[in-house]
Amino acid sequence: MKRRSFLVGGLVLAGGGLLAASRVPAQKLGTDGASGSVKLNALSGDQSSTDIIWKNPDSWAEELITAAEDQIGVTVLYDPGYVGLTFPNGDIPRERGVCTDVIVRAYRDAFDFDLQREVNVDMKNHFSAYPQNWGLKRPDKNIDHRRVPNLQTFFTRKGAGLPVSDDPRDYLPGDIVSQLLPGNLPHMAIVTHRKSPDGQRPMLVHNIGSGTKLEDRLFSYRITGRYRFQPA
Repeated sequence: MKRRSFLVGGLVLAGGGLLAASRVPAQKLGTDGASGSVKLNALSGDQSSTDIIWKNPDSWAEELITAAEDQIGVTVLYDPGYVGLTFPNGDIPRERGVCTDVIVRAYRDAFDFDLQREVNVDMKNHFSAYPQNWGLKRPDKNIDHRRVPNLQTFFTRKGAGLPVSDDPRDYLPGDIVSQLLPGNLPHMAIVTHRKSPDGQRPMLVHNIGSGTKLEDRLFSYRITGRYRFQPA
């Protein structure tokens, strides 16, 4: 893997991670000393483990969420640098990444489904169907799958698009949401089955600027898309 000497900003990759947004405290995390995996604790001492559940996820959605939550404490940096990747299954070091890397890694880890390859194949066959925001004449396997507008297009083309809603009850565990941050910066996150501290919303797993975290951010920014994509 060879890092190139130029960078692409948040607008090009995922957006929002470099934004100086007001922070919402993340869910407290604990570490399983035996396995080294990150596990989630109750929000407060007077809540049982079942109290923090928003909705019980489907089995496939639970796998996706677990794969995303496993990145908490591993991916600790936001890095929008353009990197030459191997293909397929190319990735940058897991301690760094952007919002879309959370999605890509979760699908790989949960289902062995490689969005780098699948987006590249679909773009080769239907390049004109994808956003032409970057002046490219052909697909770029190093970056296409790490751009929010491309993932939005891919999920929509696969029939995974769902209506955007302002009702939190419509958002199910495993849903992918895209958002538009101030400055027209696109962002993407995974809806979990964890309940917000006030019990009104599901929490999101995402990387908005300081690594992968579980946060109460569903309605912090305008939602531009909702997708429910279960690989065959």
